[in-house]
Amino acid sequence: MDSEENPIKEFLFKYINDSNERFSYLASQQRFADIVNDIVVHCYDRAVQTADREESLGVLATGILHYLLTCALVPSQRKVKVHGIEIDIAVPNLKTLQSDPKKALIVCIPKTFDRKTIEVKLEQLQKIQPEKQNIWLVLSENLELDNRTYLMSKTNPTVSKIIYDISQFANVHGQGKFRILRT
Repeated sequence: MDSEENPIKEFLFKYINDSNERFSYLASQQRFADIVNDIVVHCYDRAVQTADREESLGVLATGILHYLLTCALVPSQRKVKVHGIEIDIAVPNLKTLQSDPKKALIVCIPKTFDRKTIEVKLEQLQKIQPEKQNIWLVLSENLELDNRTYLMSKTNPTVSKIIYDISQFANVHGQGKFRILRT
């Protein structure tokens, strides 16, 4: 379902395009949580009504994060592979991940609710990111894993906090030229 012609991705980006003026204003005010909450309110139900709910929610979360990382000017690489292991999002980039893992973050967006599958993915990611605290998850269901987890849900989308947390991580770990969302 993660192909170019994905109905959830198309619906999401049509909604974002239709909301561009409002979202641009909110982004200029660094109100990224408001953007996430708005998108979730308008797009979540469409994702959960599909035949493959798990996949659709993962596609929705991925699309939202890609859009927000761009709006927030957070340096990142998306959908990349290292030693055959796919990484959804690497902050700031693979070069930093390989040279100094303490200064790199991996965001994993599993398109499944299966705990065992997610645990296997986390084990793979730890082979390339030994700093376990630097592997964050975006899930659609709270599975209470040891990694920092953000939820993509309609009632309490904690994923709305992730852009702020990613930018804080980037600022603390020396991506000084990208000092955004400073407190």
